[in-house]
Amino acid sequence: MKNRKNLTIRDIAEAAGVSPATVSLVLNGKGEISGVTRARVLEAVASLNYVPRTARSNAEPTETLRFLKIAKHGHTVNRDHSVFISDYIDGMSAEATRRNYTLEVVSFEGQPISSVAESLAGAPISGVIALGTELTEADIRLIQGLGYPTVFIDTFYDVVDANFVDMNNEDAVHKVLSRFQRQGFRRIGFVGSHVETTNFRLRRDAFFKNMSRLGLPVDEADVLSVESTYDGAYSDTRALLSAGLDLAECYFCTNDIIAYGFIRALREHGMAIPDDVSIIGFDNLPQSATMEPGLTTIEVSKRKIGYLAVTVLDDLITAAEPQPPVKILVGADLVLRASHEKTPTRLALERKSKALRQPTE
Repeated sequence: MKNRKNLTIRDIAEAAGVSPATVSLVLNGKGEISGVTRARVLEAVASLNYVPRTARSNAEPTETLRFLKIAKHGHTVNRDHSVFISDYIDGMSAEATRRNYTLEVVSFEGQPISSVAESLAGAPISGVIALGTELTEADIRLIQGLGYPTVFIDTFYDVVDANFVDMNNEDAVHKVLSRFQRQGFRRIGFVGSHVETTNFRLRRDAFFKNMSRLGLPVDEADVLSVESTYDGAYSDTRALLSAGLDLAECYFCTNDIIAYGFIRALREHGMAIPDDVSIIGFDNLPQSATMEPGLTTIEVSKRKIGYLAVTVLDDLITAAEPQPPVKILVGADLVLRASHEKTPTRLALERKSKALRQPTE
């Protein structure tokens, strides 16, 4: 197999199943390339550890930043989420180029964190950005202790002395629950996962905190836990339904992939979305816009997170003295589609039914 230095754009194109011209456009941030195709190309770049030559290769050598794409168990960092990983890379790449750095992408899948640490020993790089989605607090401390200026994205720890750029989960979940409340829902459920990731934990905590903030009751029976993959979420939801699950009026799903599996199981159980059960997800993956009905979901700019990570890292690299940890949370938008809002006909029938059930004087 060719080593990283001998790889060409043609090798990347073959691995991604696209043309060399498409690879070139993706790497240079040009052209109207779909999110799915861009994700496939960047996945190949990461898997092959390809370092593209920049337009500045004939000028002064540039310093190198290394992005560590780490999938410890693959339950959340996998092909289902390639699009949002590619958005992170797009944001990092654009800002790295603007600041005269070369961005190097190195992928670790199913390897112990010690392998990541070993790969950094003596590496000719100026700084590190690590995908922290599946990292534990101990993993964060290990990488942080290697001595390189380092920023972690897609995770957040309040009391760890490290640099983080993540989404504002509490603000995002508040937007979801406020929307449900405005729709008239009182019995609001949550579909989380027992897979351990920091953002999953933060969204679960935010669910309870914001339900209390909005004066909404929480029934523990409406707080569900399923596997975080599409197939796993589908299978676990089927099992819950078969066991007689009493469904809430609506559910906030901790990410879109879980929402897809949850919706599939509900439909097979004879439930209509949103007339029987309303759903809101998190991530705004491309399929959320094309499925029927479209999935209402949370959108956080992954490119903004990537851009900010490079900005913070550059400040660390160029600072004349040690800097205090920087912790940045990026806000979210609720993308409204059809999955959360009952049709007017269904609402009218429910109101009529409720009125008929009222005792007469």
